[in-house]
Amino acid sequence: MSDILQIPLHDFHAERGARFVNFGGWNMPVQYTSILEEHQAVRSAAGLFDVSHMGEFLVTGVDAALFLDKLLVNAIHNTPIGKAVYSPMCASDGGVVDDLIVYRTGEETFLVCVNASNIEKDFGWFLKQAKRWELDVLIEDQSDDFALLALQGPKASAILEAVGLDALHEIKKFWHATRRFAGEKIRVCRTGYTGEDGFEIYASPAAAEALAREIMSQGEPFGVQLCGLGCRDSLRLEAGYPLYGHELSDSITPLEASLDWTVKLQKEDFIGKNALSEQQENGIPRRVLHFKLDGRRIAREGTAVINSAGDIVGQVLSGTLSPILSRPIGSAIVSTEAAESPLWVDLRGNHIALEVSRPPLHK
Repeated sequence: MSDILQIPLHDFHAERGARFVNFGGWNMPVQYTSILEEHQAVRSAAGLFDVSHMGEFLVTGVDAALFLDKLLVNAIHNTPIGKAVYSPMCASDGGVVDDLIVYRTGEETFLVCVNASNIEKDFGWFLKQAKRWELDVLIEDQSDDFALLALQGPKASAILEAVGLDALHEIKKFWHATRRFAGEKIRVCRTGYTGEDGFEIYASPAAAEALAREIMSQGEPFGVQLCGLGCRDSLRLEAGYPLYGHELSDSITPLEASLDWTVKLQKEDFIGKNALSEQQENGIPRRVLHFKLDGRRIAREGTAVINSAGDIVGQVLSGTLSPILSRPIGSAIVSTEAAESPLWVDLRGNHIALEVSRPPLHK
């Protein structure tokens, strides 16, 4: 257990009955009551998540925007201050190194949030590319300086206003701004991973713990609940959001992941552009799609997807039971040729028809 990393608010969660699991080397709260109850709270009221295991890089310098434009498939250079941008980051073959969010905080400053399991790999990738291009850019790993809270759900805004964070209506979806709390500056971002309105808040560990206590106190009349990683996964799958290592990976390109909207092929150059341009021109061979199933049997990761002839044409990437629909849902990567035809999953010899659906699956 000594090798497992602890998030800054570990004791806060332990005091409130969190059940912990080892997630990517971090001791993370997976649930407090039940995944079903926590999931429903986010959809109907609000849920507070601690995702302080995520990584944060500060990218600064005259060439910071140019550097990020070369590194990422999405466009960064003309992004206004206060805007957030989601983007995959590719290798030269088009496979995804990671997917991340970039927050422009100044003319030459950017805060980059990366997946927890990829912090070390991503930081090395950033440094390698900056050195290769000889750009005027400084990259700092500030992951240990931040705690990250996510308050998600239709009542998230009202709860934060009750806590004392004002003018939240000024922060539009995928924008961010600073506010003062507990004598410190915190960054309030209208982003999230649940498919609901909500906020992700970057703060020092001390300010984050004070904020978490206030949210749970002031949010009680609104129905706020603490939520763990268990319902975070079912929420993101209902919303159709990708999880690195599942819908995105070093062997799945952003185009295959059906994230075409993030790939700005009109940019002058970026890592993976040639491979992605070629894939676009020649026809994208596979596509990630989302589905629902009848019955109660979940199609787990790796389950074969078959066509009417019984041929394997793909495989399941993620699967769970939707608490909102009370039926199994999931994602799969399927050959483009077969994607428009009837499909089934093979559950130990039982062929269950896929109901291919456009996310969000719960609406």
